[in-house]
Amino acid sequence: MKKTSLLLIATALSLAGASAFGGTYTFNGDTTGLSPFNRPTEPGDALSDIGTAVPYFAQSFTVGVSGSYNLILQAGDSGSYDTFLHLYAGAFNAGQPLNNFLAANDDAPGGSAFGSTLSGISLTAGSTYTLVADGFGNSDFGAFTASISGPGSVAPVPEPSALALGGLGVAGLLAARRRSAKA
Repeated sequence: MKKTSLLLIATALSLAGASAFGGTYTFNGDTTGLSPFNRPTEPGDALSDIGTAVPYFAQSFTVGVSGSYNLILQAGDSGSYDTFLHLYAGAFNAGQPLNNFLAANDDAPGGSAFGSTLSGISLTAGSTYTLVADGFGNSDFGAFTASISGPGSVAPVPEPSALALGGLGVAGLLAARRRSAKA
């Protein structure tokens, strides 16, 4: 009886266009003191002449289900700085910020300069994307909260350097374990 009820609910949600298995990935960061780049304009067809050295934070991620996703960037302290959100397919290269560019947004709906939103962005399961959190001008930086939500799970992709450090840590633990086993 319970299986039938759950199946009916899942079917109803599916038919209504909602997902019973959607996901949201939220993370915090701070662009203060980070490396700068010359950010692209909102259409992504040129580099900015205002944001020529904007500190940025890049987070790579994948999605579990192909579909429409929403990306939101909000300044940590409302009114602290003018945010800018960029999305890239695959890797982000600060030295070539027009490569792999997908979309950008300067302001949240309603014109708020302290948040940026990309709504209804079509993402493909298994592909890697990079969200770049930055600011409008060179003096726009600070703490932020970002979220990615949609019909499937959203998982961060660790930086290669973090994977290498993790591998070194595991190798060190194994070596210590071998030494203590011999003693």
